Amino acid sequence: MFKTPEQFAAANKASVDAMLTLANTALASAERIAALNLNTARSMLEDGVANAKAMLGAKDPQEFFSVQASLAQPSLEKAVAYTRSVYEISAQSKEEISKLLEAQFADFQKQTLGLLEKAAKNAPVGSDVAVSAVKSAISAATSAFDSMNKAAKQVADIAEANVAAATNATVKAVGATAANAKK
Repeated sequence: MFKTPEQFAAANKASVDAMLTLANTALASAERIAALNLNTARSMLEDGVANAKAMLGAKDPQEFFSVQASLAQPSLEKAVAYTRSVYEISAQSKEEISKLLEAQFADFQKQTLGLLEKAAKNAPVGSDVAVSAVKSAISAATSAFDSMNKAAKQVADIAEANVAAATNATVKAVGATAANAKK
């Protein structure tokens, strides 16, 4: 497959670089999630203390429930923001990994076709049918890979739209409930 040690070394270097890129993407994503979790925990602690103080400051049960209802909306909005942030980090990481895998697949396909062309030049007479069959199989695999990518992207887009719609509906429902509780 490789004619010279330089070609072998270059292929190994490319593989190592791809794995390092994949590892760095995963670690960067984990780092962002950890920072988000730490900031969220800090914010929840501060909000919990402030909310407890606000509810303890109520002079009667009606005021207590009114304060409690008014605190529900901001808490839900923060939970939704946290969920969106986690989703965005995950989606960005998935996109980076997908691009890397697509590039690796394209490179593999290019190398395979190059080797096939070299083999076809040195192949005995009459082997054109076999070479054409292999090229056709590679073309079919590429088409299937592209179709899977398109379908996965469509599913992700639909899921994202559904999550956004459900999130907005939940926030509105809690807001309406809180407004009714104040009355």
